[in-house]
Amino acid sequence: MNSFFIILVLSLFASAIGFYKYVWFISIGYGAAVALIGAGLLVIFRNQLTIGTLFASILFILYGCRLAGYLSYREVKTAYNRRMKGEVKGNDSVNFIAKVGIWVSAALLYVLETSPVFFRLVNHKGTDLFCMIGFIISLSGLILETTADLQKNKAKKVNPRRFVDKGLFQLVRCPNYLGEMIFWTGVFISGLNIYHNPLEWICALIGYLGIIYVMFGGARRLEIRQDKNYGNDPEYIAYKNSTPIMIPFIPLYSVKKHKWLVA
Repeated sequence: MNSFFIILVLSLFASAIGFYKYVWFISIGYGAAVALIGAGLLVIFRNQLTIGTLFASILFILYGCRLAGYLSYREVKTAYNRRMKGEVKGNDSVNFIAKVGIWVSAALLYVLETSPVFFRLVNHKGTDLFCMIGFIISLSGLILETTADLQKNKAKKVNPRRFVDKGLFQLVRCPNYLGEMIFWTGVFISGLNIYHNPLEWICALIGYLGIIYVMFGGARRLEIRQDKNYGNDPEYIAYKNSTPIMIPFIPLYSVKKHKWLVA
């Protein structure tokens, strides 16, 4: 319990950056929290790390640093801030109580997302097949979302006014969100054989289903924004109607038409 509390405090500390700009609770603060949790696991459980748990913890650090770094870079881009102006509420429009609620619930979600690795360490489980398969899946997800971000940045430099439909964006319209879901699917799978009680199962499930829910919500918001920007472009309409929004080979072309998926 003490180690869980320490991990939660680390998550709260890292995500507190959102008090400067509230959307950072679930963006830059998200990446920073996951990275700090990974570092915390390495320190707290330094005497019982195995190859699998060592790699998993380092992967959290790499994931979090990549995400926080990419989002920080995007925040300083004038063009991005101009596009997003009016898309999200201003910092002053969210009261302090609401910010505290977002902060605490987001920080707790980040802890639950990483809980499969935490429980493996707490339960003194070493490296096994589930651990390694989960790591490989997570690494694949990290590579996928990194590649998608790089491809999008490259395409926007060539033509900033056009939607992106090349590379991984030919497979799905939100490959970065797909990579995110694959990453956390790998984390969840890595712990399937090590939970000792229903509470551990509940924590892992809430963390996994929570981030999947968030990803579909993010895809919905992106779709609304792209419809606003490109809705009169025949090429965009054809692309949207023929390319799944986030899951390859499954003909789910719009999350707005499936509101049971997101709030």
